[in-house]
Amino acid sequence: MYSIVPKVSWSVKQKMRKRFRKCRIAAVRVRYLIIFNLWNGRGARLIETILDVHNTTVYRVAKRFRELGEVSLWDGREDNGTEKLSETYLGVLDEVVRSSPLDHGWRRPTWTRELLVKTMVRKTGVRIHVGTMSRALGLIQARRGKPRPRVECPWHPAAKTRRLNKIAHLVASLPRHEVAVYEDEVDIHLNPKIGLDWMGLGQQKDVMTPGQNEKRYLAGALDVRTRQLHWVEAEKKDAWLFMDLLKRLTVVYARARVIHVILDNFKIHSSNVIGVALAHFARRVRLHFLPPYCPDYNRIERVWQDLHANVTRNHQCPEMAELMREVRYYLRKRNRRALPVGLQNSAA
Repeated sequence: MYSIVPKVSWSVKQKMRKRFRKCRIAAVRVRYLIIFNLWNGRGARLIETILDVHNTTVYRVAKRFRELGEVSLWDGREDNGTEKLSETYLGVLDEVVRSSPLDHGWRRPTWTRELLVKTMVRKTGVRIHVGTMSRALGLIQARRGKPRPRVECPWHPAAKTRRLNKIAHLVASLPRHEVAVYEDEVDIHLNPKIGLDWMGLGQQKDVMTPGQNEKRYLAGALDVRTRQLHWVEAEKKDAWLFMDLLKRLTVVYARARVIHVILDNFKIHSSNVIGVALAHFARRVRLHFLPPYCPDYNRIERVWQDLHANVTRNHQCPEMAELMREVRYYLRKRNRRALPVGLQNSAA
């Protein structure tokens, strides 16, 4: 009996269980339970007794699940016209959600379920209820979130692609006696960044702020091989902060013939001070600039995002010294996690 339904990954099962818990439609919940019981190796006769359904219902649900997947559990009409939430429909819906209403002739810049229904009628000729659209959005795992502001790269697309390909080739074919790092700076504010948090019913948590803000700055370098982070700190974000990082890299990688630094076009990276410093390093340090406004290609950006999520967002440190201790603790702990298992104990 288990073999009549396809096996799926653990993550897919978890997502299905999550949608089952949120579902309030009795018939749909029964179909989910049939599939869960089949995955657990129970036969149709046993499921018939457990769920109080006929065994032919078990076979019918299993057959539809095998042919159409999870969507068949929601649209249970066997003989009532064509399946609306088909794989084709959901595929088109996924493309539509990823675009903007402006791309489809609407003057509204954000999607609503009603607008999605109208757009899908244009695209597929299939009209569904707004409530069904909610289920369809759940099936394609769409979510409501805040867009991030971006500035478009001023370079020609071909020039941007050439530069990115050159850096990717450098990282992929890095010689054994050379190292490459992704470099960037991050601001640490005493006034905490406010972010989402879980709260009880009727509760709104308070985040106490000192009022008078203080700032510290970190310049970091993420090793492309070991994922280790090296950083320096300062009270100003200027060329001297960047030069301190370059000096630290020459010490950490004393045996490396060349240190490749992949970085953005921030003005402190190309100042006269840095030009003099690079001449002093006798070309051991080489800078590789990313195209402007391309933070997604600088891998260290994710480290700073995790730092804000784990330390600075909604923090309650009254003084900068305490906040910086938390920052250092998190980054050192992160470096220990990035080490191979054999070296973690010695670094602890």
